[in-house]
Amino acid sequence: MAHVLVIGGGVAGPATALLAARRGHTAEVFERDARAPGASLDRDFFGWRRPTVPQAAQPHVLLGAARNVLRADLPDVYAQMLRLGARERHELDWFDMRPPALPGDEDLVMLQARRIVLESALAAALRAEPGVVVRYGEPVTGLITARGSSEAIGSSGSSGATGSSGIHVTGVTTEAGSYAGDLVVDACGRRGGTERRLAELGCRPPVVERHRTGLAYFCRWYRLPEGMDEGPRRPWAVTGGAFAGCAVFPADNRVFAVTLFVHTADTTRSALRDPAVFEAAARTFPPGAAWLALGAEPLSGVLATASLDNRWSALVDEQGPVVTGLVPVGDSITHTNPTLGQGTSLALWAARRVARTVHRDPGSARYAAEHHAWAERTLKPWFDFQVVADGAIGERFAARAGRGGTAREVAALFDCALGDPEVMRARARVRHLVEPPERAYADPEIRARVARWLADRPDYAPNEAGPDREEWEKLTAG
Repeated sequence: MAHVLVIGGGVAGPATALLAARRGHTAEVFERDARAPGASLDRDFFGWRRPTVPQAAQPHVLLGAARNVLRADLPDVYAQMLRLGARERHELDWFDMRPPALPGDEDLVMLQARRIVLESALAAALRAEPGVVVRYGEPVTGLITARGSSEAIGSSGSSGATGSSGIHVTGVTTEAGSYAGDLVVDACGRRGGTERRLAELGCRPPVVERHRTGLAYFCRWYRLPEGMDEGPRRPWAVTGGAFAGCAVFPADNRVFAVTLFVHTADTTRSALRDPAVFEAAARTFPPGAAWLALGAEPLSGVLATASLDNRWSALVDEQGPVVTGLVPVGDSITHTNPTLGQGTSLALWAARRVARTVHRDPGSARYAAEHHAWAERTLKPWFDFQVVADGAIGERFAARAGRGGTAREVAALFDCALGDPEVMRARARVRHLVEPPERAYADPEIRARVARWLADRPDYAPNEAGPDREEWEKLTAG
């Protein structure tokens, strides 16, 4: 049995602790915020100021990959989310009649809820878990270390490289005292300070890959009128034009968010902070118009976020692990821009992997190297997919161009899917992290269906939904 110390009490940290405890281990979670999520969702979501978790008030979705982890490993958390108002939506329910089921269709279900619903369900499970202690209001101030042996373990987990730096983490310190553990899990995100602490200890720097997205987001929350439990099934909830886009995120308890996104260099973006301008602009896109026409009650002002990036951080370099006894999960490994909604799924995958392997000499260089090798195989391909997708959107917005080449073919695949269940199934398998795009979209039958769809539409031009630039500038000037 191992004792796991988890830095960070967002989603990845509590999930790691809970999953480890369910496998017979013990865990302690250290969280900076003194307040724990409760069952009063609106109070916590709209009234809880969380400067260290700016994404908490932004829209979230749980893809099929995250839903599968919860249903299989944390069924009580999943059931509690449903009791709190989370809603399931199958991707193939887009069609008036769902196509005949195929094996794997059960993976194509999204769980629609605000982040606070997941946090509340995790917190309730942690309170009832005898093997876990959560220390709210007790942030980690430092790492306890010991000089360990430098094992001959390379970055891939095979022998032959120089090995670790010899710095071995054995615990953490807080203002209240010191805590020893068999493994420290960094779940405090990209701004949590772990990289700084490792540098102070003399560790080699992490290997960081960073890609700026060039996108800014503006979100406003609403509630559907009393008695209206669901919004419109059509149009599709995400629309991207040549220079701006709109998305609607249905959530729990009749709550939904409308989001506009533009390039960070767009001179009109500051005007979108005004609720009247925001709503006028959102109504020029099909999903925004359809949902705002329902007479929904605004629940918030316009929440803005920008300077987002896709960031991959590895604690293993060409010499091997830069530290032992500490591994990252969640945003501490990979922070992905929210356009594809991958973050929670990747975080839960990493949390589950730690729980399943922490009995295997967790303080060793081999364990650190194998955790990294797993992340490279399992998480990195989806990070790379996010980078490519965001790059295409950012370039289109920057150039204000909607046509051309490969981008036209990619857009055609999406538009074709809206009328073709087989193409929609392939797209959904990618969206829910079931199958990588290079495999799902390379299927000869899918390629042939999209080719026929394009051949029937020789004048097809993607990304033309929404206002033209002249109309947009009039709206944002007003």
